[in-house]
Amino acid sequence: MSHGAGERNWRLRPVAIGLGAAALMAAGATLAVQAQPKAPMAKAGACAGGDTGITLPPGFCATVFADNLGNTRHLAVAADGAVYANSWNGSSYFPRSAAPPDGFLIALQDTNKDGKADKVTHFGLTPAEGSKGGTGIGLYKGAVYAEMNDKIVRYALPAGGVVPAGKPQVVVAGMPLGGDHPMHPFVINAKGQLFVDMGTATNSCQPRNRVAGVPGNDPCSELTTRGGTWLYSADKVDQAFSPAERYATGIRNGMGLSFDTSGRLYATQHGRDQLLQNWGKLYTDAKVATELPAEELLLVRQGGDYGWPFCYYDNFQKKLVLAPEYGGDGGKAQGVCAQKQAPVAAFPAHWAPNDLKIYNAKAFPAAYQGGAFIAFHGSWNRAPAAQDGFNVVFQPLKDGKASGNYVVFADGFAGPNKASGKAIFRPTGLAVGPDGALYISDDVKGRIWKVTYQGPAGAPIAAAPAPTNVAEAPSTSSAPTLPTPPGATAEQVAKGMGLFTGGSCAACHGQDASGGAIGPNLTTGSPLWTDGSLAQITDVISKGVPAPKQYRSPMPPMGGAQLAPDDLAAISAYVWAVGHKAKP
Repeated sequence: MSHGAGERNWRLRPVAIGLGAAALMAAGATLAVQAQPKAPMAKAGACAGGDTGITLPPGFCATVFADNLGNTRHLAVAADGAVYANSWNGSSYFPRSAAPPDGFLIALQDTNKDGKADKVTHFGLTPAEGSKGGTGIGLYKGAVYAEMNDKIVRYALPAGGVVPAGKPQVVVAGMPLGGDHPMHPFVINAKGQLFVDMGTATNSCQPRNRVAGVPGNDPCSELTTRGGTWLYSADKVDQAFSPAERYATGIRNGMGLSFDTSGRLYATQHGRDQLLQNWGKLYTDAKVATELPAEELLLVRQGGDYGWPFCYYDNFQKKLVLAPEYGGDGGKAQGVCAQKQAPVAAFPAHWAPNDLKIYNAKAFPAAYQGGAFIAFHGSWNRAPAAQDGFNVVFQPLKDGKASGNYVVFADGFAGPNKASGKAIFRPTGLAVGPDGALYISDDVKGRIWKVTYQGPAGAPIAAAPAPTNVAEAPSTSSAPTLPTPPGATAEQVAKGMGLFTGGSCAACHGQDASGGAIGPNLTTGSPLWTDGSLAQITDVISKGVPAPKQYRSPMPPMGGAQLAPDDLAAISAYVWAVGHKAKP
């Protein structure tokens, strides 16, 4: 077990992150935000794409460019309009889906120009040939570059063709795998410089990952090979990964990388997890701790240090502060963080920015040109607050700095339920086509949207209408109807349900315990680690699961939380109960 201007409650459709300390209200610790005027709904029938499942600002239209592609990650679009996607193996990160029988790379063509791909071709190495796919993909000098396992490879495109036929050349090999962030997204500039993200293996460089109260390693040796941006050449082959090519450091998971027209490199930063669960004695206000730390947009410079694991960005105080693993006191002390590089812009906690595109095209209104589109994959650990994200935002930029408040540009991807493992779609990749259209990918079902603009050229930045099909918060009223384990009480089961749904357990296993992307279904009556008895369930929760059988991330002792004996007994009773409840 283991995330008109005016004021709005933080939980109500935020469009800007008013980060001043004055935003902390004494009653309820509400975070005030400076909101853009609410956009009116687009006129019915204004877009030819039909119901695409997402909302957009007036004038913007979407078509479902392709669907059911598998666990589709990042995208690239060629000058002739061909779209390329990378996809990832389903067995570790996506335990409920299978790897494709063909290659993990996909070429998509819209030959009749109706906004939908009518020719879809898989290519590249297959699972039978040892590939597990990847996230990163790019185009450079007539070749498709793609992340595959520990490598970046390239496939030469045939003259006048769209689908490579030969075997790949290895550009870089030996990149680190495993841990919390095994992917290697990348970007290539016009000079052939290949910038690669090396995500961290841990949450905060602890010797025992995500375990409550454990100090971090100092020095953090993980920074030698991970937690930053590396620089290689896209024009060379057979390069070997080493610490020597590190370009910038202190970036926990920089999934999105993009250049502006001046050649500046931007990256997104996944903020660290579990401040509340691992360090509850320092973060006593759960409502505040849920909003820490911010997700970040970074301007990446050679030699820059962006703070991980020693610092995190406090989205109330607008500054980097010392992490509790390194002597932090819950947000007051700044220490070495005063010398680290602060972000260009900040966003709500745990939304998970998975891709970034600076809009350097001209098809969208001028107000959008030069700004950043960011795809937020969606949270898993905002408990006890509701999960959030699952959207695409737009952040205006000018001269390497934020020039205004962000807005939610595209929404509704998750559908009616944002609980862990329940989202219908999760935005993962972004690309801009030669016609200026914005492509958005999803890695749950493998849908790709194509977003175009049909409104007035001078339109201002606007937010998408809020989706209307949002589910109500889960109720705890069903707890008394669950069976009671021998030696426990119905009151313990009810208490355990409240602790489970309001803490780190639900983040991994889902609000209804039916499983998620990083935790198994507990309602099947077929436990993976115990005989189903209350005693063994209690033992597993207490000790954790350091090497899961089917999931990529370990479960720390007590689910990474600080549980009193009575709390442990209650959660164990609830887990037993959901595994023994009568099936409908």
